[in-house]
Amino acid sequence: MTWNPSQYLQYEDARLRPALDLLARIPLEAPASVVDLGCGAGNVAQWLAQRWPDAAIVGVDGDEAMLASARLVMQGEPQFTWIRADIGAWRPRNEPDLVYSNAALHWLGGHERLFPRLASSVAPGGVLAVQMPANFGAPSHTLLRDVARSPRWRDAVGDRVLVDAVHAPERYYEWLTPHASAIDIWSAEYLQVLQARSDGEHPVVAWVKGSALVPILAALDDGGREAFVADYSARIAQAYVPRDDGRVLFPFRRLFIVARR
Repeated sequence: MTWNPSQYLQYEDARLRPALDLLARIPLEAPASVVDLGCGAGNVAQWLAQRWPDAAIVGVDGDEAMLASARLVMQGEPQFTWIRADIGAWRPRNEPDLVYSNAALHWLGGHERLFPRLASSVAPGGVLAVQMPANFGAPSHTLLRDVARSPRWRDAVGDRVLVDAVHAPERYYEWLTPHASAIDIWSAEYLQVLQARSDGEHPVVAWVKGSALVPILAALDDGGREAFVADYSARIAQAYVPRDDGRVLFPFRRLFIVARR
């Protein structure tokens, strides 16, 4: 699975807002070491550096295209180290003061094991801070599953559909309590207003192309990708009807977790 940084960043402002909302709730004054787990193109790492200019920041991601974009943007700034690794298996060599993960861990299963391990990996008094989409019951995702599992597509892409790996907030509280001195968990729904696009593509389709559609389209050739997107777009156009001004309202729910060791 290969990510397209330019596709993902088409809606950078909307994707960045929950990352900054999470950042604002982290109760650390001057962490010496910060890990951005699932750092992507490094756009959030820049904000981590602005808040903590003296911290050593390690960006970890499994996609080389995303890391290449991050390295290009940072232009060799010594504050940053970029590591390509499976974020589900990654373990720090030393205990960082902060493990921060924005919109990445929902791609992984086994949260009942993953989250306690991450919380235990930070230094005493350190913080695990996570934001994950919790929008899997929305039409953007249910219709994607419907198309992928339809007779036309299920053999090619049915097993690549992103399943709902995000659990109820109470579950994370239970898993993290033995490893944390304080836990803050909340959810928020953002009413995202997506502008009409000059290329005529439905804005919700363009959004999903930068996330949940990535592994599905990677399984298809050019003709298959075009046909799959057409099938999905027809359903999305009925679920998210553009307003008279061409804008589309796209409610999006997210889950936030801040756990202090």
